[in-house]
Amino acid sequence: MLRIAVPNKGSLSGPASAMLHEAGYQQRKESKELVLVDPENEVEFFYLRPRDIAIYVSSGKLDIGITGRDLLIDSGANAEEILPLGFARSTFRFAAKPGTAQGIDDLAGRTVATSYEGIVAKHLADSGIDASVIHLDGAVETAIELGVAQVIADVVETGTSLRNAGLEVFGEPIMKSEAVVIRRTGAGADDPKVQQFLRRLQGVLVARTYVMMDYDCRAEHLEQAVALTPGLESPTISPLHNEGWVAVRSMVPTKDAQRVMDDLYAIGARAILTTAIHACRL
Repeated sequence: MLRIAVPNKGSLSGPASAMLHEAGYQQRKESKELVLVDPENEVEFFYLRPRDIAIYVSSGKLDIGITGRDLLIDSGANAEEILPLGFARSTFRFAAKPGTAQGIDDLAGRTVATSYEGIVAKHLADSGIDASVIHLDGAVETAIELGVAQVIADVVETGTSLRNAGLEVFGEPIMKSEAVVIRRTGAGADDPKVQQFLRRLQGVLVARTYVMMDYDCRAEHLEQAVALTPGLESPTISPLHNEGWVAVRSMVPTKDAQRVMDDLYAIGARAILTTAIHACRL
């Protein structure tokens, strides 16, 4: 039975459980449940603190887990990312009082406060910068005001909270994070159960990204239409009862669907429909 770690709370928890449900797996009904067995799919889920998941997976006690890329790197655990999941995205940046730093070279000899000591220390070491890193749990922007550090490193979305604290971001992003599937480094690459699990999640990712588009068009306009809707392999083309007309079915990126529908209508396509894709295998 495949043993999988799932975040039990925070911004990773809800989207992770929703994706697993879409992939056909049972999920817990109450937050107090710590373990759930899905016998039909031969999977056992363990609901753990997101920061602990990489440690459990690296120990080999659990086969794979879902956590954040940031938490994986920060842990220093012997685990690796095998599939990005596209949710819980965040960007890590340095910030300081305006005019006090322009780039990472300005951090030499300074103190950086962060909740992600492992990430920041690795980034500084990789950049050849000798700086001190101190760990704080939350509200790291107050470290500068209180004189504990000259620079902070934190998750930045809009930058509003930093500006309100009289700080500004500088330099290149430290890293971009999102939810990822992880495994112990070098373990189980060809495990059929792991591969099946990954295929299911990949199917959910594709289903969320594409819609199925159907439309009718004149045969003489087919090449133009196919150029607009090439699909993944190629569109399905079927003759209609009315001579000279064909029906076309193709997968189209969701973000482009409205524009493609406009372009198809402009070349004479009609009965243009889109439907959601709930699951797929490529």
